[in-house]
Amino acid sequence: MNSSQDWGIAGWLLLAFYVIITLFFVIRGALKTKSISDYALGNINFSPVAVGLALAASMTSAATFIINPGFIALYGLSAVISFAVVFPIAAVVSLVVLTKSFRAHGSNVKALSLAQWMGTRYNSPGYSLFFGFLSLLLITFIVLICVGLTKVISKTIGVSELSALIFIVMFIFGYMMFGGANSMVYTNTIQAAIMIVVAVILLTSGYDHFSSGVHGFLDKLNAIDPKLTKLTNPDSFLFRDYFEIFITQIIVGVAVVCQPHIITKSLLLKSDKGVNRYLTIAVIVELLFFAVVITGLYARIAFPDLMVDGQALKMDGIISAYVIYEFPVWVGLIVVLGLISAGISTLEGLIQALATTVTNDIIKPVFKIDDIKKEIKLNKLIIILLAIVSIWLSYDQLINPKLSVAIFAQNGVYAYFAAAFVPIVFGMFIKEMPKIIPITASVVAVVVHFIMYYGKLPVPLTISTGENPGVAAATAIVASLITATVLYNVKKGSRHESV
Repeated sequence: MNSSQDWGIAGWLLLAFYVIITLFFVIRGALKTKSISDYALGNINFSPVAVGLALAASMTSAATFIINPGFIALYGLSAVISFAVVFPIAAVVSLVVLTKSFRAHGSNVKALSLAQWMGTRYNSPGYSLFFGFLSLLLITFIVLICVGLTKVISKTIGVSELSALIFIVMFIFGYMMFGGANSMVYTNTIQAAIMIVVAVILLTSGYDHFSSGVHGFLDKLNAIDPKLTKLTNPDSFLFRDYFEIFITQIIVGVAVVCQPHIITKSLLLKSDKGVNRYLTIAVIVELLFFAVVITGLYARIAFPDLMVDGQALKMDGIISAYVIYEFPVWVGLIVVLGLISAGISTLEGLIQALATTVTNDIIKPVFKIDDIKKEIKLNKLIIILLAIVSIWLSYDQLINPKLSVAIFAQNGVYAYFAAAFVPIVFGMFIKEMPKIIPITASVVAVVVHFIMYYGKLPVPLTISTGENPGVAAATAIVASLITATVLYNVKKGSRHESV
């Protein structure tokens, strides 16, 4: 165990260094941001490699590096299969398939946001407004990242969680008021490079546990709790059966790409030439990042009873405690830098996407604003309001989580992309699509998701229930797909009859 005093001093120096470097790139990007379009998509010709790294950094997050390893520490191999194998494969395949078609339409209409893409694709300002309001659900993901960063930074520099939370929100939301996409790609690229190094450090930190081979490693886990080495874990409402581990994660993994900070990233490329290189870099690095959750198994061996100094570890704090326990200060600081980067990279993308959506797709059309200077000022005001709400909700999750802040975030985010999946897929692959079909499908998805989740309704032929947000979202997506398919065939049949 390392000295808390050593960590405190070194942590403050690390934080100061990170702040200075970040501000340098923010100022550099802000000087080139002249309009809301520049803020949303940038006006710099970024390389495909830089954008690919930025996507990999923002597609993972504090969830992958800080929060999800806690699930693995608690529930073992069932969680590893779900989070490190099934979900990542489904997500990257979906990313490759959907990116090119989305980019083709998004580039043609100069869409600044996913909500605007919906409105222009279906020629419906009302639908754009609907998705503008629905995007507010993404604040739950912002809360997850704020909580994850708070856990890491408060432990590293030895301050209260509330103090760390306020600093994090003020700093990150503060500089995102100015730089937008121009600075975000720079910072995301650097963050991704740091995260690659840290991913390797974390994944190799448990190499000594394999001295007796894989079987020896599994024996250590089995000695702690036999359920840790089973393919399903009935102690968790997330990994109880194969439906939750495989079917749910495949459906959610395919649909997760339908988030504004992910699918709109390809619009940062100024030409189609670099799309393949962008996707190759993103997929390779992304799969490495998703594998980091395996560190949770090492943490469980380090803390078999999930206690440190006589105190029980909260799930969201397990990986932070492991870093302090496992690494010498200088290596630990590199790891902490990677954990911070993992959180901030996605947080920047979410703030930028959400602020752009609220400004461009809610306030601007409702109040008929058509002045560039007013738009930029309004965008900054939206970010301040988001910061206040984020502190309030994050502190509540620090004090009163339901197992983990991840459950809170999944409930909101999964509802959003469940509603977005059908209109995006149908919009890209079916030319003539009456707008009533995607609108109805989106409404069905939102209603089914929340009824499943809050009602904890069971899924037939399984032991899964809507208490698992993934199950609720998967059910909602299937219901939405069925609704859209039936409506499409009915409309198609009625057109043929009229002819």
